[in-house]
Amino acid sequence: MKVLVPVKRVIDYNVKARVKPDQTGVDLANVKMSMNPFCEIAVEEAVRLKEKGAADEIVAISIGPVQAQETLRTALAMGADRAILLQSAEDLEPLAVAKALAAVIAEEKPDLVLMGKQAIDGDNNATGQMLSAILGWPQATFASKIELEAGKAKVTREVDGGLQTLEVDLPAIVTADLRLNEPRYASLPNIMKAKKKPLDVKEVGSLGADLAPRLKVLKVTEPPKRSGGVKVESAADLVSKLKTEAGVL
Repeated sequence: MKVLVPVKRVIDYNVKARVKPDQTGVDLANVKMSMNPFCEIAVEEAVRLKEKGAADEIVAISIGPVQAQETLRTALAMGADRAILLQSAEDLEPLAVAKALAAVIAEEKPDLVLMGKQAIDGDNNATGQMLSAILGWPQATFASKIELEAGKAKVTREVDGGLQTLEVDLPAIVTADLRLNEPRYASLPNIMKAKKKPLDVKEVGSLGADLAPRLKVLKVTEPPKRSGGVKVESAADLVSKLKTEAGVL
């Protein structure tokens, strides 16, 4: 069974994002980049499925600049077998990403697409669902547990009221939630081996997919800074301030 794992290069989660002075976007100059945390979880789950004998091949794929090869090498060091970079100078919106992935899936014919539920830069949480609609495949989002058996995937997913268990026929789209697993650290020997694993580079425009943007960013601004708090002498003072100043009582 072949598992395709899309991964995205984003600003490292430990780095505070800075808005460009002209407010056209987020400043990426001299900023540490890494694999999107939810994508890491998806790669880890694919590797675990292979270790259990449920998967035979793991293909990591990313859409982005040439530097995204580093992100793919990380996926290879974690246990992916080969990687594909769809090179693009533009940051594609979710619909364009879904269309590009659908074109690759038509060539690769994976049995399972396992991806992060969202990227921490745009927080769109849309690509997996859009990809499912384009392909006409079943989907199970926000997965906290995945079991594969007899051409089906049994997925436990996190919902507002607790946990929901779905069974979908393969091929299918599954998006990983935070509690699915804890990703491993790539060992030095595996990092060295990853350098020799195949990594194909294609221009995203060569896929023939309609990648024209449907959205336009008008302005990017930082959230307003919070004012400092105050100390109160007693509970009565607190209640008074909540009534008169905060207006919440």
